[in-house]
Amino acid sequence: MVETTRHQAPAFERAGILDVSDDDLVSCVACGLCLPHCPTYRVTGFELASPRGRIAAMRAVELDGAPVDTAFRDAMELCVQCRGCEAACPSGVPFGHLMESARSMLAAHPVRAAPEPARGLRRIAEWFAFVVVLPRHSVLLASTWLLWAAQRIRLVPRRFGVPRLRRTSLRTPLVADPSPQVYLFTGCVMDAWQRDVHRDAMQVMRATGARVGLGGQGSDCCGALHLHAGRIDDARRLARRVIRAFPGDGAVVVDSAGCGAAMKDYGRLLGTPDGEAFAARVRDFSEWVESADDAPTMTPTGKTVVVQDPCHLRHVQHAQGAVRDVLARAYECVDTADDGLCCGAGGAYAAVHPEMAGAIRDRKVAAIRAAAPRGEELVVASANPGCAMHLAAAGLTVRHPAELLAAALAPQNREGDDG
Repeated sequence: MVETTRHQAPAFERAGILDVSDDDLVSCVACGLCLPHCPTYRVTGFELASPRGRIAAMRAVELDGAPVDTAFRDAMELCVQCRGCEAACPSGVPFGHLMESARSMLAAHPVRAAPEPARGLRRIAEWFAFVVVLPRHSVLLASTWLLWAAQRIRLVPRRFGVPRLRRTSLRTPLVADPSPQVYLFTGCVMDAWQRDVHRDAMQVMRATGARVGLGGQGSDCCGALHLHAGRIDDARRLARRVIRAFPGDGAVVVDSAGCGAAMKDYGRLLGTPDGEAFAARVRDFSEWVESADDAPTMTPTGKTVVVQDPCHLRHVQHAQGAVRDVLARAYECVDTADDGLCCGAGGAYAAVHPEMAGAIRDRKVAAIRAAAPRGEELVVASANPGCAMHLAAAGLTVRHPAELLAAALAPQNREGDDG
């Protein structure tokens, strides 16, 4: 007689709507330990706005024949995909992958409902962003110049969180070293809106003695935002393009937490040996600096920074310790008391769900202000561009760890601007 293991999932009559395994679908035991870590549940108190509520809805659709209606759609779309629930889950439920499947299904088969003009406009805007702008860096840069002009005539409110764009930064490209030993991934929005962060990252990396290269053609979008939106085929296409853009076996350093989390998951996303091999090369910026053989010499600043952990750095990459270790070489680091709760940025989430994103951010801002030493300038360290912009829109001063480290480099390690 064939024995079954204790962990083997029972057989179900499935609808075939969600592309997930039986094991993943039934792994949640509804213990509720995830609830305090879910930002949308904390704001609403609704079960359907919690991880276990969303999983129950997925099971109902896949196993019980429940309809894919507006209630199901809204529950899936309201998720920030912070994956804080994964870190708290004793059963190891892969909630992020379940949510990707649900979002993919909704993207491929939109819910039929009464006419929703606002949703129609949103779908057009999403198509333009995901198909026309993000994968085409020249279009993104041209759009950024228009945004720069709009900032100069005060047409971009501060509450939007767009960083102050500088003409000199936009006009000055990053310059790679010959025969690079390590690469820096520059990405799409971050290269257009926060290129100076890349400049600082390269300066710190060079201070270790490393020769720093840049990716080739196709290295300008990792597909993370597409993946969050359920556009999995687009994400896979962009992932293959990124892999081709970084030949060899040198480390690929990423200074955007969301991009790094997505790129470290290319093996699962693509299901190929080259995806696995590339994912093993990806390192968060702070991880790489922490492990460098020749640590850059820092000058203690005597300043304090409040560390905000981007969700995909903390819950997916588990690299929050490296951020503190490298910053501690020049700064006093202070943690918030909210156990790394999400700030509400969530990639494009703040643009799509501004009210919920704002309510989540209010809680994070309160935790940050409570942690800040009295009588000192409040500076927040955040390793993700979306988080930085979202928090800056609330009036906080936010700096990337690369910026803070570059400012603290000893004089012998400093260099001029690239280009």
